[in-house]
Amino acid sequence: MKAAIIEGPGQSPVYGDFSEPTAQPGEELITVTAAALTRFTKARASGAHYSSDRVYPAVVGSDGVGRTQDGRRVYFVLPEAPFGAFAQRTRVSARRCLPLPAAVDDITAAAIANPGMSSWAALAERAHLKPGETVLVNGATGTAGRLAIQIAKHLGAGKVIATGRDETAFEELKAMGADVVIPFDSGALAAGNAKEYENALQAQFAAGVDVVLDYLWGKSAETAIIAAAKAGQEAVPIRFIHVGGASGDDVHLPGAALRSSALALMGSGANSIPFQRLLAAIDSVFQAAIPAKLQIKTKAVPLSDVAKAWDDESGKARVVFVVD
Repeated sequence: MKAAIIEGPGQSPVYGDFSEPTAQPGEELITVTAAALTRFTKARASGAHYSSDRVYPAVVGSDGVGRTQDGRRVYFVLPEAPFGAFAQRTRVSARRCLPLPAAVDDITAAAIANPGMSSWAALAERAHLKPGETVLVNGATGTAGRLAIQIAKHLGAGKVIATGRDETAFEELKAMGADVVIPFDSGALAAGNAKEYENALQAQFAAGVDVVLDYLWGKSAETAIIAAAKAGQEAVPIRFIHVGGASGDDVHLPGAALRSSALALMGSGANSIPFQRLLAAIDSVFQAAIPAKLQIKTKAVPLSDVAKAWDDESGKARVVFVVD
């Protein structure tokens, strides 16, 4: 069968022939139709992610959409190594498959599952968002951040504050439900010029923020935490949920920022939430996609072009490989 194959950690995939999978008891043999390119997939392929199987050679791709042998249309996640989603066929535990609503097409389902899960799980499982609360999305101009705005509103957030680097996207964020948009300059933050951004955040925290969804970490998250502490909300808890590290893996955090605030700092992802709850979050996103009118930009690419599309970092649309 045709597939996107990597020979070792850190390598880019090539389109070629790979052995056919054979389903074992308790597994589904899936004929794949669509699979999205995500940071999660790339991190697992490189061996850097803690959930990586580190088996090579292997087919890349962590999740996708396809048909079972008996014709059911399903979303699947974490195929059995060395098989992956970027292939004509793959094998997956039946427990890691979800039926798809008829109204959600294959490309949308493949694209929306991972980024939609990231915010749904963070808000519902970690933050336990209550109706009317205020949510700040740190890093809202990317695919996941845009969905986070929409999902926060769908789950009852009374106010959504969005931060981002791409000011050309701000009107779109407002159309998606952002009530306040705060720009920042990554270069300025890296150079230690964070005062303007910190002041803008501090004003929002002083007015009241209940939940922060952080997709960036690094200097922007560090600035947000310090701004929350300086806002001086005595004993008012802020649930700060770290979801992604697009701006780096580390922060320099003064201990006083935690001692002088009621900040609850936590992460959201695999192992911090039971796997079946993450799968339930994905199912919730699928069920909400049509009634909540969730929007996600997609770019359909033939699987044979995987080598060219692998390093697409534009962030403007989610690349979805179409398998035939």
